[in-house]
Amino acid sequence: MTRVALCQIPISHDPKTNLEAAREALAEAGDAELAVFPEATLTRFGRGVTETAEPLDGPFVTGLADAAREFRTAVIAGTFEPGDGRVRNTAVAISEEGELKAAYRKIHLFDSFGARESDLVVAGDAPVVVELAGLRVGLITCYDVRFPELARALVDAGADTFAVIAAWGSGPMKEEHWATLVRARAIENTTWTVAVGQAPNPSASDGFGVGRSMLVDPLGVVRHDLGPGRAVRTVEIDQAFGAEVRATVPSLLHRRADIFSRPPGEAAPGS
Repeated sequence: MTRVALCQIPISHDPKTNLEAAREALAEAGDAELAVFPEATLTRFGRGVTETAEPLDGPFVTGLADAAREFRTAVIAGTFEPGDGRVRNTAVAISEEGELKAAYRKIHLFDSFGARESDLVVAGDAPVVVELAGLRVGLITCYDVRFPELARALVDAGADTFAVIAAWGSGPMKEEHWATLVRARAIENTTWTVAVGQAPNPSASDGFGVGRSMLVDPLGVVRHDLGPGRAVRTVEIDQAFGAEVRATVPSLLHRRADIFSRPPGEAAPGS
């Protein structure tokens, strides 16, 4: 068993306020071995994000690392790094010793529902799997969850757990999309999925943060759903159950790479 804290906290524009909120959540997480925070934990999207972005050795990530070491809890959280006049939307993975183990730059940018994340953010180009708290965690950020090929690439790289961090925006059917997509990625990959979004911030009017953080098991069953509002809940991931599901539903072994890895229009060998 691995104990994981879902840290559904509201995010402000002030990094110092958000770092303190993360520390408070870690204190609440108790004996959690891993704590997962939302996308953009450094600061809210929008106003001033390019000015607020920090390098990975800046005060925010350094502060998260100090907190991880103090509470002996590994951490996954979203930050922004300076880019080419824009920023990189980055998920950091920090060990319980406070070591930065990995950084994933969001691949799929939210140019959808009238938004244009690419105006502010430079897209990443590499999937990332990181070992934390005895898990092999594939990192997925918000809009990425709409792209099953990323989740499948993470499984092929050895992921046994997904961490989906988000600042999911409100909108028509958006909350239904979130819940359905998180479950779908868990089901099709028979993979434990930890999905953590921002709680709504009453002082913000940008629509980011619908809550609904959840733990979904490899059969797609929602074990925990935090609903709306701020919440910190420590849950358990049973890796033995994950192995049992993959033995019972060996869909990953039944893939037809001989068919679906061919470029469109290319004939099968010998045809």
